[in-house]
Amino acid sequence: MALTLTSQNFKEGATLGMEHILSADYGFGCGGGNKSPQLSWSGAPAGTKSFAVHCFDPDAPTGSGFWHWVVVNIPPDVTELKLDAGNPKSGLLPKGALMTRTDFGPPGYGGPAPPPGHGPHRYQFTVFAVKEASLPVNADTSAAVVGFYLLRDWRSIIGMANAWLPHRYAGVIRAQAHEVDRILSAWVRGQALCCL
Repeated sequence: MALTLTSQNFKEGATLGMEHILSADYGFGCGGGNKSPQLSWSGAPAGTKSFAVHCFDPDAPTGSGFWHWVVVNIPPDVTELKLDAGNPKSGLLPKGALMTRTDFGPPGYGGPAPPPGHGPHRYQFTVFAVKEASLPVNADTSAAVVGFYLLRDWRSIIGMANAWLPHRYAGVIRAQAHEVDRILSAWVRGQALCCL
């Protein structure tokens, strides 16, 4: 069984609700609820000692994309991040898990907010099955450094699943499973509404 990632908040034919879009508190012109979506995964490979999750926008006009959410050291018996788990004040993050710094600054989920007129952006939620119980990072570690620890040596990762959510359109289109050099990947492509 391949590692797969799903959500109760984005399904085929539906849109990502405004409750997941960046809130006005951030000053980017959006007025959403800024709640991280619920995410579930299954099919973790044998040997998984922890999970990591991130949300990344590769289309942000920065030259390097934009990290919206990073969670590491999720215990291996956990298979879900609840709705709004990305809010540091919610108390919904699984015990032992750690959120690290995003491109907004502090740890925690920051929802989609592409610049007006910039066109569709893809928001990639990824879960990693990790061979290590914890990564050597802390809450102030940048997303790029977390990515380095996750991807510096593919042997550290034994599974990976993605959900792509371009804004302004509806639905999860398809899922595919691939096995490449012991990396199990599943892609779910979909599109979600943003604040433009």
